[in-house]
Amino acid sequence: MSFFRSLTLLWPGLPWAWLRGSRAGLVLAVAFAICLDMAVVTTWIWTEFVDLRVTLGIWTAAAVIWLVTTVSAVAAFPPPLTSRRDAATERLFVDARDAYLARDWLTAETKLQTLLSITPTDGEAQLLFATLLRRAGRLTEAKTSLEKLARSDAGLPWRHAIGRELQCLKRTEQDRAEAAADETLPLPTEAQPRRAAA
Repeated sequence: MSFFRSLTLLWPGLPWAWLRGSRAGLVLAVAFAICLDMAVVTTWIWTEFVDLRVTLGIWTAAAVIWLVTTVSAVAAFPPPLTSRRDAATERLFVDARDAYLARDWLTAETKLQTLLSITPTDGEAQLLFATLLRRAGRLTEAKTSLEKLARSDAGLPWRHAIGRELQCLKRTEQDRAEAAADETLPLPTEAQPRRAAA
């Protein structure tokens, strides 16, 4: 379990809300926030309006919610999203990779899109797709795809390769900008020949 993923254990419901987008996790996180807010307000702001026993009860409820949800979250912590390929998807990936290496961009893109529709969390296929987009000159799409992969769990094993691809993408963008600047510069004119003295 990575350090940043384990930090989500500090707030009840956050592992499922943040790492999986679970609505139940979001509801639990908001419920705990409301309970904690009520405990703070009754302790330090509305001290004369709320009985001490009610305040202690609210703090106890917040502590129990935190303890129970943290223990259950540790026991059933959402694992990182991984993609396991079966024989058919492995064959699809190999075909896409071979088409990419043969510079058959259209076939490679078609096969990768099919593969990613079957296993959308396949980090290796996402990386190959982004590289393909860069090689095909679709730089904006490639950058979006790489940034999305870098933020996902599927991109964790590919961090170094993603960084290298982003550097290649930046160099390609700079080369295009320089080439465009060179095209807009006026061509030097040849010197006019001198007239022969009469």
